[in-house]
Amino acid sequence: MNQDYIKPDSWSIIEEGFEPARVKSSESLFSIGNGAMGQRANFEEQYTGPTFQGSYIAGVYYPDKTRVGWWKNGYPEYFAKVLNAPNFIGINVFVNGEALDLNTCKNVSNFRRELNMKEGWLSRSFEAILPNDLEVKVEALRFLSLDLDEVGAIRFSVTPLNSDAEVTFEPYLDSGIHNEDSNWDDQFWNTTNVASDGERGFIEAHTMKTHFHTCTFMQSMCFKDGSKLDVTPTKEISETRIGFTYNISAKQNETVSIEKFAGYTVDRYHDKSELITAAGNALQKAIELGFEGMLKAQKEAWAKIWEMADITIEGDVKAQQGIRFNILQLNHTYLGKDARLNIGPKGFTGEKYGGSTYWDTEAYCLPFYMATKDQQVARSLLEYRYHHLEKAIENAEKLGFKNGAALYPMVTMNGEECHNEWEITFEEIHRNGAISFAIFNYHRFTGDYSYIPEKGLEVLIGIARFWHQRANFSGNHNKYVILGVTGPNEYENNVNNNFYTNYIAQWCIQYALENIDIVKSEYSADYDRIMDKLKLSDPELADWKKVADNMYFPYSEEHQVYLQQDGFLDKELITVSHLDKSQRPINQHWSWDRILRSPYIKQADTLQGFYFFEDQFSDEELERHFDFYEPFTVHESSLSPCVHSIQAAKLDRMEQAYTFYLRTSRLDLDDYNKEVHEGLHITSMAGTWMSIVEGFGGMRVKNDTLSFEPKIPEQWTGYSFKINFRNQILKITVDQSGAHFELEGDKDLEILVSGKPVMVSPK
Repeated sequence: MNQDYIKPDSWSIIEEGFEPARVKSSESLFSIGNGAMGQRANFEEQYTGPTFQGSYIAGVYYPDKTRVGWWKNGYPEYFAKVLNAPNFIGINVFVNGEALDLNTCKNVSNFRRELNMKEGWLSRSFEAILPNDLEVKVEALRFLSLDLDEVGAIRFSVTPLNSDAEVTFEPYLDSGIHNEDSNWDDQFWNTTNVASDGERGFIEAHTMKTHFHTCTFMQSMCFKDGSKLDVTPTKEISETRIGFTYNISAKQNETVSIEKFAGYTVDRYHDKSELITAAGNALQKAIELGFEGMLKAQKEAWAKIWEMADITIEGDVKAQQGIRFNILQLNHTYLGKDARLNIGPKGFTGEKYGGSTYWDTEAYCLPFYMATKDQQVARSLLEYRYHHLEKAIENAEKLGFKNGAALYPMVTMNGEECHNEWEITFEEIHRNGAISFAIFNYHRFTGDYSYIPEKGLEVLIGIARFWHQRANFSGNHNKYVILGVTGPNEYENNVNNNFYTNYIAQWCIQYALENIDIVKSEYSADYDRIMDKLKLSDPELADWKKVADNMYFPYSEEHQVYLQQDGFLDKELITVSHLDKSQRPINQHWSWDRILRSPYIKQADTLQGFYFFEDQFSDEELERHFDFYEPFTVHESSLSPCVHSIQAAKLDRMEQAYTFYLRTSRLDLDDYNKEVHEGLHITSMAGTWMSIVEGFGGMRVKNDTLSFEPKIPEQWTGYSFKINFRNQILKITVDQSGAHFELEGDKDLEILVSGKPVMVSPK
């Protein structure tokens, strides 16, 4: 834990007291989103102190040319940057001509910021003494509408406290923004039109190279003590900015406020020539509802989300706050409305990692969306990869693979690889396995096999072809080996025979072969179509099987464990407990050379294989491997604590499981890795959900049956969650006395509880 200023609360994230040093962290923690767009929690009024201003539109990116000192064949041409979009939240505020700026105020008191997770809004309030000695009270409320997902709403109020005052509001739009993350300081946006229609403002702009066309829009109205004012603003327009100025006289203790409706229309949903018209229509809907009407709809929309997605924890407020924060941010980022979109590691909270799609979606996020949404949402995530299959084949061809071998990218926006670190781009090929595993996981959970003959089998074949070609026969081992890789543990690069990579490669080939047989016997028309398209032959399948049946896995007889890679035991095996705390996290204190030579593990690697394929190993094997690898694990990946929490719970090590759960659930709230100012760890938040549902709840699907092994940390008096299993809603409640199950639906559901059949009937 590196910070502890967020107040414990079951339903809100609360900050009290203004500290300039934590402004950037809070901008991340209080971020908001609605699946279509999102924003860091920047102040609406100007702030001249250090800040990371960020507003983002889903799916809008820029192909920033790769910048490396030494070009290698096969490098991606670009790294996709999530783009800081035109700013629509801005409202400059002046009191008797003095700018409201928390960085220049003589005093700031009673500062309070709240992200209300239950109702989906962000508020801020404070009292300040301006440089001209005027004292004011300020209140702001903001949200991004779930129902009208092109629109955000802001209410900003100022009350003079020690004298009458002239209050000036200047709502504006600004497209002259810059990315925090940029390789060459390119101009990312081209502003083509700044226009107004009465008190409505519009900025049309498109991204350079990718040509995403957008219209940023706004309309405002002013109030005094709640009554609407008839104020005619002045207007100021420049090449990249439009603003309106409202001057209002306020008596001492009289509250004046502005309500601003603003947002984006994009050419993904509208013709690019009609973006201003679409913006006007969106504004009209917002104005008709009004701020209070939109806020009411927002609360109702979030109530529907929480009805299904909420996890309750009794007796542990910090644990409760942590899981709800994770669920909130997952829903801020992706709601499944548009199958063309995906889930970026930072969501709408920052620009690190390019905001692109990683293997995190398939490995960590899919279970959350399968169980808390309609299964079509999860299927859409699979279809996202199907639509990128041709690009995956092109990615493999660039590296010398052939015959339809597919290598899915480590990082992508459109199916092309766009990660420019060689040890990731060329070597972290295990990501291919997560794509296949997600197809298996989807079928296992939903029972929907139709995706495989319709689309998924082509993906499985492309991936199997890649693994067949990527392995080579070793005369030394008399086995097939996979050389020069990086496993999930990115603190080892260019290693040979990473256990997880070899194991998932073998599994991918076997799973593809299994499904080819099923489709051949049960979906003959699809089989004929696929075989005709892919030209798959029996000799090729025999070659696949030969590789899978003879895959090499490094193993230590002394330790009775599979080795993370061939050379792991050559390292100086000093456990994490002997590391000086001043050296943590090591990625911020050590050279990369020192990290690579160390035994320290960034995240579950061999244990990731035991997580995915736990049915193929005994509990005794899991225990041996957990005891061997966890002491070397520094958990400096956000994806690490959740897997270890699940496995610790499976091993009945509840105190350890609880510690890992608290770390994953409060990774950002408590800033464990000293990097929250860069944005939140969105995809790992799905792992937090898994820590409870799969860890403490022990949820699995075994032989087509939903199964639970319920356990509870001693710190909790109870917890509950819901699962949408094959269109039946099952609620699981666990307390210190045992587990209880409630079913919504119209038919009975047989489940397994601690290995015993239990029939649950609808209530």
